[in-house]
Amino acid sequence: MALQQFVWCFTVVIIFFCKGCHSQQPKCGRSAVNSSSITGVRDAAPGSWPWFTIVNTYSAGSLITDQWVLTAASSVSEDYSSMMVLLGSNSLSGPNPNKVRLNVIDATCHPGFNPLTRENNICLLKLSAPVNFTDYIQPICLASENSTFNNETSSWAIGFGGIEVFSYNLQEAKVSVVGNNVCKARFPWIPDSIICTRETDSCWDTLGAPLMTQSKSVWLQSGVFSVPGCTASPSAYTPVSQYQKWISDTVTGTPPGFVTFPSPHSSLQTTAPPTAPPTAPLTVPPTTPTAPPTSPTCVGVFCSGENLIHFTHFSSLCVLVVLLHVFAGTVGN
Repeated sequence: MALQQFVWCFTVVIIFFCKGCHSQQPKCGRSAVNSSSITGVRDAAPGSWPWFTIVNTYSAGSLITDQWVLTAASSVSEDYSSMMVLLGSNSLSGPNPNKVRLNVIDATCHPGFNPLTRENNICLLKLSAPVNFTDYIQPICLASENSTFNNETSSWAIGFGGIEVFSYNLQEAKVSVVGNNVCKARFPWIPDSIICTRETDSCWDTLGAPLMTQSKSVWLQSGVFSVPGCTASPSAYTPVSQYQKWISDTVTGTPPGFVTFPSPHSSLQTTAPPTAPPTAPLTVPPTTPTAPPTSPTCVGVFCSGENLIHFTHFSSLCVLVVLLHVFAGTVGN
């Protein structure tokens, strides 16, 4: 009887403290290829950007969970039933053993999207089935609502295009964020909150492609390609960080991973979707980053030292209770 009580007590402790471990957010923003040393514009190596997706041949997107793709609303038609998404591929032509093709079963674009000004130019696509992650297919992390991308922030852009000859291979380039005044001078009709990057030696027209920033070894998406630019003009991106609540409320199943950039203490901090509504979607981010909400990715007994201490104390108490029970029974006899 004493042994049964101990087993029962131990089982209860394990279940109680490991509750929530199954909800640990999956890793995101991991690439097997180092692309941080890019200079100029060049062809992207296979697997460099495993979250990159081709949407209906000439548009693009980014995989943010095993079943959801983030793209631009301007690249999504009202009849999404015929849309296709290609994952694991970095070329518009030729065979590729790593590619996966899936249908789109739902498209949710931001209700405030304005096709003239490109305001709220952001959309979420739900794939017909969850995709299996490989070295060539991985989700990217997203910039959280507390992120800031100031002037000269190093970023990476990808897309298809070219100046003289169109390239069917995915192109990559390291770019820098510029002040919105530079963008507004070229595109006075775009929203004030948009993210702009310096011109590159290429001419890309792949709407929905991600603008990315690296925080240590993790890649996060800061923008969605909204207004194409060439050598003579900057490119403009919809800021992902201002849509964290909308994305979290829309995505079903596994939630996407949000990362704050820059981190307050020079360390990566991953946050869960906020429980309180953030500020209005289209306001200029604060110049001074604030601390993100503290939300651990795992709260089980084997996930933190604090829980392990509680577990040790509680299990010791259970053992003491069982031993006292056995001792009392022995004395009674």
